[in-house]
Amino acid sequence: MKLVYAIVNNDDAYSVNKGLSKKGIRATKLASSGGFLMAGNTTFMICCQDGEVDSVIEVLKEHSRKRKQFVPSSAVMDNTGGQSYPVEVSIGGATIFVTDIERFEQV
Repeated sequence: MKLVYAIVNNDDAYSVNKGLSKKGIRATKLASSGGFLMAGNTTFMICCQDGEVDSVIEVLKEHSRKRKQFVPSSAVMDNTGGQSYPVEVSIGGATIFVTDIERFEQV
């Protein structure tokens, strides 16, 4: 068995959740935030059989999109004074971790 951790942008969480549900994939959702932009994320924890991992990842790819956002340059690099100009950064998509699990139970 595998445990898939998928961290997605809050803007995509509803779509990801619906996509997983349509495929009959059960997931636990956790509120989380990123360390870079301190933006809200949703972390999905999905337990599945080894052969189902690719199907889970396909759903995540389909429903998590990357997007561009402007942020103050001070949020991106260490500015030692001076004026801060907006910098375009890429956000969104999904960060996915797949780990082996020894035991899984729902009681």
